[in-house]
Amino acid sequence: MNTANPRARLLPEGIGSILILAVVVFAVMPLVFDIFRLNLIGKYLTYAFVAVGLVMLWGWGGVLSLGQGVFFGLGGYMMAMFLKLEASDPESTKIQSTPGIPDFMDWNQLTALPFWWKPFHSLPLALIAVVAVPVLLAFVIGFAMFKRRVGGVYFAIITQAVALVLMVLIVGQQGYTGGVNGITDLKTMLGWDIRTDSARYILYYVNAGLLFAAILVCRRIQRSKLGTLLLAMRDKEDRVRFSGYDVANFRIFVFCLAAMLCGIGGAMFALQVGFMSPSFVGIVPSIEMVIFAAVGGRMSLVGAVYGTLLVNFGKTYFSESFPDLWLFCMAGLFIGVVMAFPDGLAGVWNKHVQPRIDRRFAAKRPAAVAAPAADPAVAPGRA
Repeated sequence: MNTANPRARLLPEGIGSILILAVVVFAVMPLVFDIFRLNLIGKYLTYAFVAVGLVMLWGWGGVLSLGQGVFFGLGGYMMAMFLKLEASDPESTKIQSTPGIPDFMDWNQLTALPFWWKPFHSLPLALIAVVAVPVLLAFVIGFAMFKRRVGGVYFAIITQAVALVLMVLIVGQQGYTGGVNGITDLKTMLGWDIRTDSARYILYYVNAGLLFAAILVCRRIQRSKLGTLLLAMRDKEDRVRFSGYDVANFRIFVFCLAAMLCGIGGAMFALQVGFMSPSFVGIVPSIEMVIFAAVGGRMSLVGAVYGTLLVNFGKTYFSESFPDLWLFCMAGLFIGVVMAFPDGLAGVWNKHVQPRIDRRFAAKRPAAVAAPAADPAVAPGRA
């Protein structure tokens, strides 16, 4: 038995930090914050899906994507399209020149619902699209790039270009997407008013539950043979390839996994905030999402959640307290964290907090654990 770390006998590695985060998210925050602030935290936790995906993609897979906002936005738009169609029933839109279609389509003189909007009358199809559309796009991009061994900074630039193209496309097709305003005025889901306080509480817990399910799935992957291969691919790609593995397939998989998590986060964002716009698709939000993972620690799933919460709490606090200087305050926060803690919040925990806890546990161990027990089979005085 390994007695170097007494806590290892109680909890597997990583479970303790996940349980602490669960207590904070599920118990502490709902008790401490009112419904307005709790809804803000719920919005922050939707970004945490992207950060968790980046831990798998960037931290473990060694692939930096600067366009994750694309998949977050696609998931959000898939959900927003369903919610907008439900809010655009003929009775609610009878004052329009063409009742039964979203208001922005009527403003842009469309007289019929586009064919590719019609499947979003169904919630199951919309939920499938939330996952399938981001994953399909990620597969196409990943297959085209990784099979040609495009990686590193070139892949990061390409993902930025994809984010820019999609944002321009959404803004330009105002009659079909809502343009720069996005899809707004989302009210109900299957007749359930998502704007009430009780609905916001429920959506907060659903969002948090999905986030922890994502963390557990990613942790399972990390502890599997696939996780080991991802680390090996990140550090010694040529050795993995020479061992007979197709590195491109692993990268495509982890890229699609990160895209799926982004899509789920985007869908929950649309439900909790009540709108979706192209401002969450472009280059700037995509880079901010990378910062979330970097501040929390790009190798830590739990750290990514804390990093997301810290950065967004900082944005909210600085913008409310220093409206003229908050951007400079945020820049100082980013620079300070990166320079002082290059491994993020997870690095602070592993290098400074965890050793102190281990020393304290070691000091409290009874002496009997360290001393070998006497063999009762050998009587005193016998050879």
